[in-house]
Amino acid sequence: MHVALRTPDRQLDVTGNRLVREVLAELSIDPDTVLVIRDGELITRYDRVEDADTIEIRPVISGGAT
Repeated sequence: MHVALRTPDRQLDVTGNRLVREVLAELSIDPDTVLVIRDGELITRYDRVEDADTIEIRPVISGGAT
């Protein structure tokens, strides 16, 4: 599967056919700190991704009013 990481931008290929949380663990990414997107839709750590998928991993950014 193709993985696009943001901040900093980089591209990786990893084995699919497993849960998103397993992919994040392999990449040493805390699932509480990112959003995972496949085909323009947000997916959860419990969704399965396949070898043919392309996913984007974006950091969660929060802010508030001052």
